[in-house]
Amino acid sequence: MADVGYIRVSSVEQNTARQLDGVALDRTFEDKASGATTNRPKLQEMLEYVREGDTIHVHSIDRLARSLPDLLEMVSNLKARKVNVQFHKENLLFTSEVNHTQDLMLSMMGAVAQFERAISKERQREGIEKAKAAGAYKGRKKAVDNDSIREAMAVEGASFRKVAAALGVSVSSVQRAMKEIAACS
Repeated sequence: MADVGYIRVSSVEQNTARQLDGVALDRTFEDKASGATTNRPKLQEMLEYVREGDTIHVHSIDRLARSLPDLLEMVSNLKARKVNVQFHKENLLFTSEVNHTQDLMLSMMGAVAQFERAISKERQREGIEKAKAAGAYKGRKKAVDNDSIREAMAVEGASFRKVAAALGVSVSSVQRAMKEIAACS
C-alpha cells in the first residue's frame, strides 16, 4: 500500500512547494498543465500506477480536476478500484466504502472549483476586451513572421506540413499566414 502524491500547477513558472509539504509519500507525480482537462501526462501515469489499497494525496480538489464531471468520474473510478483519495485542504478522504455525506461534499466542492474557473476565465476575457479597446492588447507575438513563411512556401514542393515542421510552428499558423499574405496582395 503506497502513499502517492499528485501535484499540479497551471504553468511552468508556478511553484509546487506548498502542495503536500510535510506529507510522507512513496512516489509523487507532478504536472505543470491546466486542470481543465484530464489529458495530463503525469495524471495519466499516476492513474495507471496506483493499485488497490494505495492512497492518492492531493493538496486540494481543484488540483485534481476543475471540471465537476471529470472529478466525479475520476474519484468514482478510483474508489471502484479500491484506491483511496485524500484531499488535504478540504480534509476529505474517499474510500471504497459508501459514504453519501462525503459524496455530497465532493460534488459541492467540485462545483465550487468549476465555478471559480469559469469566473476566472470570464474576468480574463473581460480584461482582454478592455485592453483591446484601449489599444493595449496586441495578442501573442508570432513565433515566425509571415515573410519567413512566404519564403519557405516558395520552395518547390513545399507543403503546409513541411513548412510548419521546418519552422517549428503549427500547420494552422502556416495556413493563417498564407491567408494574410493573400489578403494583402
